[in-house]
Amino acid sequence: MDYITYAVPFFLLALLIELAYGIAIKKNTYRLNDAISNLFMGTLRTANKLIIIGAAGYVFYIVETKFALWRMDATSAFTWIFAFVIYDFFYYWFHRISHERQIFWASHAAHHQSEDYNLSTALRQTGTGAFVSWVFYIPMFAIGIPSYIFVSVASLNLIYQFWVHSEHIPKLGWYENYFVTASNHRVHHAQNEQYIDKNYGGVFIIWDRMFGTHKVEDENEACIYGIRSTLNTFNPVWANLHVYVKIIKEMWLSRDWKDKLYAPFARTNWSPESLPIKAPKDNFNPKTFQKYNPVISKRHKIYALFQYLFITYIFLAFIQSGYLNYLQLWITITMMTFTMYCTTMWFDGKEITRIEIIRLALCLFIGMYAYHEISLIPIAISVLTYSVINLLVLPLINSSQEMPEAQQT
Repeated sequence: MDYITYAVPFFLLALLIELAYGIAIKKNTYRLNDAISNLFMGTLRTANKLIIIGAAGYVFYIVETKFALWRMDATSAFTWIFAFVIYDFFYYWFHRISHERQIFWASHAAHHQSEDYNLSTALRQTGTGAFVSWVFYIPMFAIGIPSYIFVSVASLNLIYQFWVHSEHIPKLGWYENYFVTASNHRVHHAQNEQYIDKNYGGVFIIWDRMFGTHKVEDENEACIYGIRSTLNTFNPVWANLHVYVKIIKEMWLSRDWKDKLYAPFARTNWSPESLPIKAPKDNFNPKTFQKYNPVISKRHKIYALFQYLFITYIFLAFIQSGYLNYLQLWITITMMTFTMYCTTMWFDGKEITRIEIIRLALCLFIGMYAYHEISLIPIAISVLTYSVINLLVLPLINSSQEMPEAQQT
């Protein structure tokens, strides 16, 4: 059983509690632009899982039914405990390779792009990870772990990792020595030289201690979050694709065939020697680092927040519930992604009024088309109402003054 669906309401409640707590103690770790970007990424990842038909399930089935050494007893507590521990062992190696090799980092980088560290960061998940991550768990089926248990422990592992994405939780004494905590996971998300590429475990920190990747959080050096190759946008589409684009450019532009073929499997700090134009060097400096934080008006922030709330409503009411057929799902998720793109362009301080009008016109067209099918009337009414409200409000959003250009603060 996948427990994540049941955990989502508690995730959102915990996020609101952390936000309120941070404001109350005057140590707020949230920014609207970063937090909504994180939540967009989480929604996009979950939506993608519904439309991507991959080979993972079929391969797991074949290995489990044809090549497993034996089949473990699903009613045994030992099987569940063993599966939970061994899953985290394989997760450690998947996670570690995801930081060390470009083709895996291409999907995992999305989770590390946030320059804030809070519970919304935990929900910032890759939309392309499903293409590669499943390969690492094939051995679990080969040794006889039932698929039902695999899905269960995988979801429990991910749920555990949610709470460690917080700056408010201090070190937890002896617990730090055996389990992943907020303290040692802060290290994992930091880009400081002494912290980078450390603490890969999902639940147990013992794998990092065993294989030499453990690092204790230094109380004298605050963690600086984000990735070295700064993204400088809140766009969830580019966040998912930018490393893939880098790899493709290296393969296309490299003059040496060895570099072309090696690029996807190279270490993440590698650069082809045969590139005609050398890649820029890492210039990270913890003393001068500034978060990407374009200045936009309060009206645009409220408008962007409304877009997030509507997307969340559509996702929960019509996508997550299985209300739509496959073609309708594709159309709805495509428009959701376009809405995310436009909303994050507002956060980037861009002037996109014309694109926004085109988006809302498409929403109107889809809503009117859906209205002619009885089963789609509820979503049609929702989309039409949403589109009209936005078209009425949009002139007011831009009427006060010209929007300031993006700048960093």
